[in-house]
Amino acid sequence: MFVLILAVALAGAASVATGGWSYAKAIAGQWLLERAWTKARDGRPARPWPWADTRPLARLTVPAVGGDVLVLEGASGRTLAWGPGHLDASAPLGSGGHAVVSAHRDTHFRFLRDIAIGDDIVVELPDGARRHFSVRRAYVADARTLELPRTTPVPTLTLVTCWPFDAVVPGGPGRYVVVAEAR
Repeated sequence: MFVLILAVALAGAASVATGGWSYAKAIAGQWLLERAWTKARDGRPARPWPWADTRPLARLTVPAVGGDVLVLEGASGRTLAWGPGHLDASAPLGSGGHAVVSAHRDTHFRFLRDIAIGDDIVVELPDGARRHFSVRRAYVADARTLELPRTTPVPTLTLVTCWPFDAVVPGGPGRYVVVAEAR
């Protein structure tokens, strides 16, 4: 009986330690990303840690819903663990084309559940330039058939995350898509 109690206690302690490590890593990661963003704003593009395969490209804010995230270069699974990722095949953020940013629904893009048509989205680049976008459309699509245009008649920012927001089991085909056009 003592061995069973000890095994359960050790398993519980290991679980708490693992959760604590993940939380500490997340806090440290955000601090390192903010530090890299500050360096980028000073004209020194920097990776947040020496082995990082990404770097902050822009700050995206949605004042109406309290959204404030750093957008990272690339949209690999490793990148999305730290923040929203800019899809390489889309136009550069702040350019005149169609830029696409993706993030997890339950972390960095959680605020999209409250976004509304007409809300302002601000993209701030490292040089301090800001581009304002207005939300024109929000819809749910199937990832298997979702097609986003490569070019648009006006500068466009599209934000994509998983759907539904409160899914118990992640990874389904639903995607929530927010389309915003430059003001």
